[in-house]
Amino acid sequence: MNMFMDCFMKAALLFDKKNIWIETYVNEEALTKNSLNKTCSFDVFYDYQDIIGYDVVFILGYTKIINSAMLLNNSLNLVIHESNLPKGKGFAPIQWQILENRREVAVSLIEASDNVDSGDIILQDTLRLSGYELWPEIREKQAFLTINLINTFLNIYPNYTRTPQKGKETFYPRRTGKDDELDIDKTLRQQFNHLRIANNDEYPLYFIIDDNKYYIKIYDKK
Repeated sequence: MNMFMDCFMKAALLFDKKNIWIETYVNEEALTKNSLNKTCSFDVFYDYQDIIGYDVVFILGYTKIINSAMLLNNSLNLVIHESNLPKGKGFAPIQWQILENRREVAVSLIEASDNVDSGDIILQDTLRLSGYELWPEIREKQAFLTINLINTFLNIYPNYTRTPQKGKETFYPRRTGKDDELDIDKTLRQQFNHLRIANNDEYPLYFIIDDNKYYIKIYDKK
């Protein structure tokens, strides 16, 4: 554990080893560079049960359920969700919204709560896309916006406000392997957004012809 002598807050980052991509971008160096030295450092965890007595916990890409009793172990628990809440709660919000042909995606820093993606909104920003990025670049832009939101919060802490979510909520379902299937009767142009959200390594796209399954991967010229 790090020592927090003369620090403004005691902060922790919670990652999920099954969803570790975000940690390659969101790390102590990235977060302390523009945080006005309000934190000396961040402790990193992979299990919420290990985090006790922190002022702020940033929960990033964590896929396990955290019950209300564990949330009380720390003063403030924050989650980032990529939708204009309360619309777009649930799973894979960026992928679903790109399939809806959106080029602007709201990104919300919210307080963790018992109900999924239902906590008060602390900050919001917008992920702006050209409509031509492939998944690695989309992930990179998502990560940099995450860093900016966290640093903005660090720079205003403890003078932040909570805004309760208002309006009718909607939910995106969990994506499955069936969602990675291309339609051989549609053009590439018609399915370009589907191609953009493909992860070539973890969930590549595929198509089926006469009961034969073929995988397809996409790369840009970079």
